[in-house]
Formats: sequence, structure tokens, C-alpha cells
Amino acid sequence: MTSYEEVEWDDEQDDSDELSETVSCPECGDDIYEDAVQCPVCGAYITHTTSPWVGRPAWWIWLALFGILATLVALAGLGPW
Repeated sequence: MTSYEEVEWDDEQDDSDELSETVSCPECGDDIYEDAVQCPVCGAYITHTTSPWVGRPAWWIWLALFGILATLVALAGLGPW
């Protein structure tokens, strides 16, 4: 059994878990931190959109709109379903 005075504490922290992921800047393509507000290389502001329509192909948007319309028609009782 060791006494309290013989125990050594490890005060050093392992910072490897705290590193942020990097992504490419949409303007210059340089690696930047994922949560960066502005690119440190080119100065472009990074915007993070949460819109479900951004980046979707046109057929996907039309299919989604058709599905919403079909649901509304079915709920109104106007369709052949």
C-alpha cells in the first residue's frame, strides 16, 4: 500500500480528442476547421445552410413536391385512392 505522498498525479492533458475536423474552404479549397466562421487564407465567410433543398438534384425536389401534393389530395378525399 502506498501513502498519499508517493502518488504522482498526471497533470498533462491529452489534446488529441479535442481537435476539430477540417473541411475544404468553398472559395479557395484550403483546409479549414469545420466550425470556422471565416477562412484564414482567403478571408471568405463560411455559411452553413440547414435548408433541405440545398444541394439536391432537381428530380428529387420534384418528387418531394409531388409526394406532398399526393398526400394533400389523398387527405382531402379528392383522389381515386
